[in-house]
Amino acid sequence: MRIIAGTHRGRRIVAPRGRDTRPTSDRVRENAFNLIGPVDGADVLDLFAGSGALGLEALSRGAESAVFVESDREACRTINTNLDTLQLRATVLCADVIRTVANERRRYDLVLCDPPYDFDHARLAPYLARLLSEDGLLVYESSGREPAPVVPDLAERTSRKYGAARLTLFEQP
Repeated sequence: MRIIAGTHRGRRIVAPRGRDTRPTSDRVRENAFNLIGPVDGADVLDLFAGSGALGLEALSRGAESAVFVESDREACRTINTNLDTLQLRATVLCADVIRTVANERRRYDLVLCDPPYDFDHARLAPYLARLLSEDGLLVYESSGREPAPVVPDLAERTSRKYGAARLTLFEQP
């Protein structure tokens, strides 16, 4: 895996060992950021961060800050390793995602959400709208075999399928 664009373009990043995480492929990340557009100065929240690839890509492309939330300790160590390798600063919360977002009061310009494909979306959906700033964007990666998720109080901007993955972008109505 590598960073696609920005100040760290071409730099390699590592993914956690094992099958518990499913890193977003370079192709899907590139397409996601083509849909997102510029992220200069953005505050980013990366949920179910895994290797941190999505948030790291945002930082490389000019995001101001990033918070990575991941419950797996090995994945948290991997995110910290990638941050050290790229000499980037960010916050890594090794915590339950649902509990974290339920208590989060800060708003973000970009929320990246890549839960396991078998994750119960209904547990997370009620918290997502209040995480976004007024002009914020939610990027939700889900299985390409399933229809796009529905997020209460947010409008779907687009939903696109890339192989086994589906990217759905949401914004404030």
